[in-house]
Amino acid sequence: MADPSLLIDLEKIEHNARHIVSQCAAQGIAVVGVTKVTCGDPQVARAMLRGGVVAIGESRMLNIARLQSAGVKAEYQLLRIPSLSRAKQIVDCVDVSLNSELKVVAALSAEAEKQGKRHCIIVMVDLGDLREGVWPDQLLSFVERCSQLEGVRVQGIGTNLSCLSGVVPTPASLQQLVECAEQVESLLGYPLEIISGGASNILPLIAAGDVPARINNLRVGEAILLGRETIHRTALPNTFQDAFTLRAEVIEVKRKPSMPVGELSEDAFGNHPRFDDRGDIERAIVNIGRADIDTGNVQSEDSRFTIIGASSDHLLLDVTAAGGSVRVGDSLQFRLGYSALLAAMLSPYVEKSYSGS
Repeated sequence: MADPSLLIDLEKIEHNARHIVSQCAAQGIAVVGVTKVTCGDPQVARAMLRGGVVAIGESRMLNIARLQSAGVKAEYQLLRIPSLSRAKQIVDCVDVSLNSELKVVAALSAEAEKQGKRHCIIVMVDLGDLREGVWPDQLLSFVERCSQLEGVRVQGIGTNLSCLSGVVPTPASLQQLVECAEQVESLLGYPLEIISGGASNILPLIAAGDVPARINNLRVGEAILLGRETIHRTALPNTFQDAFTLRAEVIEVKRKPSMPVGELSEDAFGNHPRFDDRGDIERAIVNIGRADIDTGNVQSEDSRFTIIGASSDHLLLDVTAAGGSVRVGDSLQFRLGYSALLAAMLSPYVEKSYSGS
């Protein structure tokens, strides 16, 4: 190998999607497969669709364009609340968008009328995480004004918890969303098609049977791709956690002190790293660094190796426990958390390869 590479196992992604879709379907919940951490990777999207997701959710129009250019046929949901300047492109390319600003909804409506369309929206309700969304006591007035716009249809409401402030979704908060939905339905005079309860973070509640019956939609990315729920990052039963494997080449192996020698200042990133004096250790460097991954969110597949630190282009490991078996030119494998996977997918220096397509 030359460059670091990310091996993507599409069969494992499809398996995870199918398992989660089946689990949710048993409670009347449809799953939107979220590909944003993979930057709208078409092969990942196809694996999710084979696994039964009803739509593809994306946060960036560039990723949606990438998927559509690759011929991925699906319903598309725009998960990040739309930019006013993107109204035309959104109506052109997106089936459903998540919204919380009336000025933007009005622009989507005007553009949809120009195109002879009716654009579907999901109104986001902020239940305390303080990211996007209309505050509950302003929801009905917001929806009423949306309902007066000819070019849009209020298809549903949704919420997002835990992503910004870490607010944990509970049966009570999801019941509040259902109550909001029922108020909106009374106002509109028709039943909402979508009541979207959140993301991978409510899968433990689904497993426990604690999700209110009217919640019928989830937007799921991490649980499908990494096999974990997102509250405690625990592995989900019957899913794979290794659909993505990072491989990097050993470029130096030397025995050196565990403590730096000389006066210490900030590192290249403005941090003040701390070190434990463990005497001389066997140190290996692999050809990947902070330019490619979130080095604090990566773990060696070999439990004998521990990460010491990283610079832009180097990841340093303590490989003493390997007893001298690590050699220059060896390929070492790593598991990635969500932020490390996002960085690796974004990095042009990390090759992407696929199996199981």
